[in-house]
Amino acid sequence: MVNRIFTIFVLIGVPLSIAGSLMHWPSVLMFVVYCLTIIALAGFMGRATESLAIVAGPRIGGLLNATFGNAVELIISIFALKAGLVGVVLASLTGSVVGNLLLVAGLSFFIGGLKYKRQEFNIYDARHNSGLLIFAVIVAFVIPEVFTTEMDSAGTISLSVGISIILIILYLAALFFKLVTHRGVYQQKTDEVEVHEEPEWKKGKAIAILLLATVAVAYVSENLVHTFETVGERFGWSELFIGVIIVAIVGNAAEHASAVLMAYKNKMNIAVEIAVGSTLQVAMFVAPLLVLISLLFTEKMPLVFTLPELISMATAVFLTISVTNDGDTNWFEGATLLAAYIIIGIGFYLLPG
Repeated sequence: MVNRIFTIFVLIGVPLSIAGSLMHWPSVLMFVVYCLTIIALAGFMGRATESLAIVAGPRIGGLLNATFGNAVELIISIFALKAGLVGVVLASLTGSVVGNLLLVAGLSFFIGGLKYKRQEFNIYDARHNSGLLIFAVIVAFVIPEVFTTEMDSAGTISLSVGISIILIILYLAALFFKLVTHRGVYQQKTDEVEVHEEPEWKKGKAIAILLLATVAVAYVSENLVHTFETVGERFGWSELFIGVIIVAIVGNAAEHASAVLMAYKNKMNIAVEIAVGSTLQVAMFVAPLLVLISLLFTEKMPLVFTLPELISMATAVFLTISVTNDGDTNWFEGATLLAAYIIIGIGFYLLPG
């Protein structure tokens, strides 16, 4: 049923997006059309990556879902940087971290917990990810805020570039650690029942759909960025709220759906890998990559966040670690994460523009 709805949205949304951009339809209307179209396209990307990942195991499957889910946000952010909307990009990165840890993980734990009393996942992966989360968010994001108070803009950009390179190198090292040198070393038996699944689409079709959806998302995203200013003025939304809530939810729609579906099927290793793995990818790869890409544009993006953004991300990290470090979860822990997300969302909504 959901897949059919996404198909209808794509068949209607893509032509409407093209027509609306060429005929200059009202920005508020097109903002809604663009967002729904991107979410529907993200659904297709999620189905394609799930088909490719069925035979690859939970780690590769989760990595694929996170990577192509973040591809949507990366595309939106590049066009936003090109338009000089650095504040929106930084806010969307904050929204991805907070959204993945509190909204995606929270929904997954809550929905899965309604069906199963107790759901287990690999405790060793959870503890490994905890250390990386603290490094990526607390160390790499807070340090620039502390040191750049005494720096000029050139020094701030230089520090941001240096930290970005280190983050990317460490992220690649973390993948090498998990997928090559220590693959299978830290294993834990859970109650997950391994069932042989047939992919929805064959390999060639899945790759073709993935590429076509990515191209469509790139086109729609470029037009979406141009509606931000008008929509913000119309509804009184600040750049922070647009980035933290709107762009983050739209940009991460694919992994949102995938993680919740995996939790409902009691495949918690994949669900946690998508939620936490996506956060690590945003913090350690997407954010630093955007800093480096911004060097090609007139307005450079420093890796410096506002105080509300930093506190929100730090809160999400520590709350998620406290919930996941025991290797199992339930619906109440999911509800706790969701409650934290709603509180943070209200805070960003009420912040003045």
